[in-house]
Amino acid sequence: MDDEPPFSERWRRWRQHIDLDEYQSRWDRLEAAGKTVHGEADFVDRYATRRVLDAGCGMGRVALELAKRGYEVVGVDNDRQMLARAEARESSAEWQLGDLTTVEFAGTFDTIVLAGDVMLYVEPSRRHLVVPNLVRALEPGGCLICGSSFAPPFTLVGYDDWCHFAGLELTERYGSWERDPYRDEVNYAVSVHRAAEPEAGADPSGQPV
Repeated sequence: MDDEPPFSERWRRWRQHIDLDEYQSRWDRLEAAGKTVHGEADFVDRYATRRVLDAGCGMGRVALELAKRGYEVVGVDNDRQMLARAEARESSAEWQLGDLTTVEFAGTFDTIVLAGDVMLYVEPSRRHLVVPNLVRALEPGGCLICGSSFAPPFTLVGYDDWCHFAGLELTERYGSWERDPYRDEVNYAVSVHRAAEPEAGADPSGQPV
């Protein structure tokens, strides 16, 4: 069995107070009642073309919906119990246990999504490693989409800096997955950063041809 990936203290505290059966059934009840519960998937649907990574997928709510819509989906999480619940649901999605700061993937993705305050639950001393690690699996021209709240030392400015130094450009920002305008006072942002396309006349490595 693989070594258990690390958990942050924030994540440990959250998990101590969550009943996973109730957490999962709550979303199922809302969907059965006709409530809109797939705002993240609706948002990603505007950008994804073929292969999507749900980074920090938890029990797979977003990944499962994207797979249902026909995308090739990989969900990765460091919580073995939550990942097992995702795997137990009938789906074409693939699941991978891993730490977002170090995990490696077979192949690349045109879209990577971080939903559900994933970045807040990463160990603060390692949080800056997430974006550059995920970018290694992002295709040229692909999108990194992150919806998150912020709490010091994790800030929106800091997140943008990590994206910039990883070679990503901010192209869109909203205040919700429903694309409401972004406002500073709300302390929540859905950010779309895009990887640069290779320049014309260069091979994928960036060398002139």
